[in-house]
Amino acid sequence: MSTAIITNLEKLLGGPRDGALLRYSLGNEHLKAGDFQQAARRLREAVERDATYSAAWKLLGKALSEDAHPQAALAAYEQGIVVAEGKGDIQAAREMRVFARRLQQQLRATGG
Repeated sequence: MSTAIITNLEKLLGGPRDGALLRYSLGNEHLKAGDFQQAARRLREAVERDATYSAAWKLLGKALSEDAHPQAALAAYEQGIVVAEGKGDIQAAREMRVFARRLQQQLRATGG
């Protein structure tokens, strides 16, 4: 089902409805489909269009983590925490702190 959704969403790229939400939605669908590189690409585009989109930062961190890029994922979470706190999005900031701590522990354990 994800593939049909992705196809339909991609048809909207470059049109009047193209924006951070569309890119976020595409990233989310690619993440569900297991295409972590494409998910990260679309989520980066989402935060480029709206740097205050805390949910996109959180999902970008997840996509990068799933794609075995823990340093980049940590950076996305850290930026997302700043954004979320700035918007008063306390729950998103809390969640990203938990994910960031786990990545930091993983990086220390592996010497990364």
